[in-house]
Amino acid sequence: MADNPRFIGPLAELWAPRSPDWLDGILLAPEESLPIPPADDRAVWAPTVGSADQNALAAIMSRADDDLGRPWPIPRATQYARYFRDGDRDEYEQTVFARQRRLSRAAVAAATTLAPEWLDEVADGVILLCEQSSWCWPAHDDTHRRHGAVLPTASSPFLDLGAGEVVAQLAWIDHLLGRELDEHVPGVCARIRHEAALRVIDPFLTRRDWHWIGLDGDVHNWNPWIHGNVLVAALALMEPSPARDRVIGLVVEGLDRYVAALPPDGATDEGYSYWWNGACRALEALGLLAHATGGRLDAVSQVPALRATVAFPHRMHLGDDWYLNVADGQARPTDQQPWQAVHQAALRVGDDLARAHAVAHRDTAGALASEALGLGRLLGALTDPEWLRSPPMTSPLPRDVWLPSIQVLMARPTAGSTAGLTLAAKGGNNGEHHNHNDVGSVVVALGGVPVLVDAGRPTYTAQTFGPDRYGIWTMQSSWHGVPEIRGVAQPAGVRYAARDVRAVAGASTTSLTLDLALCYPEAGVRSWRRTSALDREFGIVTITDTWQLDADPLAPACVLHLVLAGAVEQTGDRSLLVHALEDAGTVEVEASAGTFSIEVKALDDPLLSEVWGPELVRATVTLGRSTAGTCTVSIRETAHGRATSRRGTTA
Repeated sequence: MADNPRFIGPLAELWAPRSPDWLDGILLAPEESLPIPPADDRAVWAPTVGSADQNALAAIMSRADDDLGRPWPIPRATQYARYFRDGDRDEYEQTVFARQRRLSRAAVAAATTLAPEWLDEVADGVILLCEQSSWCWPAHDDTHRRHGAVLPTASSPFLDLGAGEVVAQLAWIDHLLGRELDEHVPGVCARIRHEAALRVIDPFLTRRDWHWIGLDGDVHNWNPWIHGNVLVAALALMEPSPARDRVIGLVVEGLDRYVAALPPDGATDEGYSYWWNGACRALEALGLLAHATGGRLDAVSQVPALRATVAFPHRMHLGDDWYLNVADGQARPTDQQPWQAVHQAALRVGDDLARAHAVAHRDTAGALASEALGLGRLLGALTDPEWLRSPPMTSPLPRDVWLPSIQVLMARPTAGSTAGLTLAAKGGNNGEHHNHNDVGSVVVALGGVPVLVDAGRPTYTAQTFGPDRYGIWTMQSSWHGVPEIRGVAQPAGVRYAARDVRAVAGASTTSLTLDLALCYPEAGVRSWRRTSALDREFGIVTITDTWQLDADPLAPACVLHLVLAGAVEQTGDRSLLVHALEDAGTVEVEASAGTFSIEVKALDDPLLSEVWGPELVRATVTLGRSTAGTCTVSIRETAHGRATSRRGTTA
C-alpha cells in the first residue's frame, strides 16, 4: 500500500524533514544506538562490583535460579482459540507473559554472570519466541475476520502490542548479549533478525493502514507503544541503510500524530494506568531517538505538551499507592511502573516535582526493577546512574489540579499532605478512550484512600471492547457516582458531554460546576447542574445537584448513585457512615433530600477484589419525581461517631 501524505505535526515542525533521506548520516550505528551498556561492559554488569543496581540484580537472579531446569511456559492452540470461542483472552496472555518474563530474567542473569548455562537459557527462550506461531495477542488478531480461523495465520502476521513487545525484547537481548550469543550459540542472532523482519518490519512497511497509526485522527496509546518498540527493533537489528532510515522515518511520523493529539496540559483521557503505555511510551521513544541521533533529534524538552505530560502521574496521585482511576484503570495499580523513565524525562524537562514523585516510588531494595516491566524498561532501571544515586524524595501532592482537556479536577486541603478529604471530579464526554459513561462522577478519598470510588475495570475479555461493553456493570453510569434521571442512565457517545464547565480553585474552596443535561437524552432534562466542592475551612466535600425537568407525571423517580468502599452503616434515612479501607478513618455521608438505600455488590474478579476487597456498596438517594429541586450530599470525616471540621466537632 502506498504511503499516505506526510503528516506535519510538532515533530515535523521542529525537525523539518524535507526528503525521504532526511535521516541519512545522523543515526548512530546499531551497536551504539541503544542507551544501555552491553554485557561486556563489566564496569556495569559485573556482580557485586558493577555499577548496576546490585540489590535488584540479586532479586532477579534469585527468581531466575528458580527457573532453571523447569519446563518453559508453552502457549497452546486451544488457549489462543478461547478468545474466539468463549471470549477468554487472559489464559493465553498470561502464558506468553510468563514466557517473556522468564526470558528477561535469564537475559539479566546472563549479562551479570556471562555463564554458559545462562546463555543457553537465553538461547532457548529466544528460539521459543521465534518458533511461537504468533507474537500477536488473540484479542487483536484479525485471523478470524480475514481467514475464518481461530488460530494465527502465519502468512499474514498482525502487528499489535504483543508483536511489538516481543520484537523489542529480542532487540534488547541482541544489543545486550549479541556478541556472547554469537560466540556461544551461533545462529541465534541471525534468527532474531529473520523473525523481526518477517513479523514486524515488513508488515510495518508494507501495510500502512494499521488502525493504531491514527490516520483517521483517533490516536491512542497503541500508537507510541508500537512505534516505540518498532524503533528499538530498527535501531538495534537493521544495518545502516535507506531501509532502516525509512522505518525510523515512519516511526517519527507516527509518533508525531500522537504528539499532535496530546493536549497542552499533557493529560490523557485514558487515565493514569494507560498513561504508562501511552504518553510515557512516547517520552521513552523520543528519548531513544535523541540518544540514537547524538542529541540532534531531541523533542521532549521542546514540545510544551510533552513537558506537561511528565507531571500527569503526580497530578493523579491520591496518596501512597492510590490514584484517580478514570477510564479502565485500577485505583490501586501495581507500583511496578517504569519510574526511572519518569525520572529521566523529568530531568530532561526540569520538572522537580515529577522527579520527586518518581524517586518517592523507587524501592531501595530494587523491587521496582522488575521483569514485568519489559526488558528495555528493566535494563534502564538497573543501569541509569542518575536514577540509582538520586537521594530520597517525597511525592509533591499538589493542592489543586485542573486539567481542562479532560475536565478533571483534584483538590486536597493542603499541598504535600494526604490528611483530610481529597476531592476528584470529572466532566468530559462519553466518547473517551476506555470510556465508562461517567460524566460528572466524583471520587472522594480520606487520608489518600478512596471512600467514594470508581470501581475500575474487571479482567479483560472479548466483551470488554466489543458491542456489549456496556453490559459490564463497571462500565455503566449506574455504577458510578452520577445521577440516573427518570430511569435514564448515561449512554456512550461523544455527544453525551458536560456543558458550561467551570473550575474554580480558591484559598478556602475548590469546585467544579457543570451541566449534565446532554448526558441524559430523552429524559426531559432542561438542566442538571452539579457542583462538587471541597471546603477547606470546614473540611467538607459537597456534591450539589440542582435540576429542572420537563413535566411528565408518568416518569420514574430520579436517583443519585454513590459507590462506596469499606464498611458501610446506614444510620438514618439520609445518612451513612463509611469506615474506610486500610483503617484510614470514617466519613459521614448525608443527603439534604430524598432517602438512602444500599446495595452490596460482591466482587468475584481479582482485578476488582485485590483493590477493594470482597465487596463494594452502592448507595442510592431516591429524589422523587419533582420537576425541579436541589439535593446536596455532604461528606465529612468523623471521629468517634462525631463529625469533625477545622472548627472542632459537631454533633
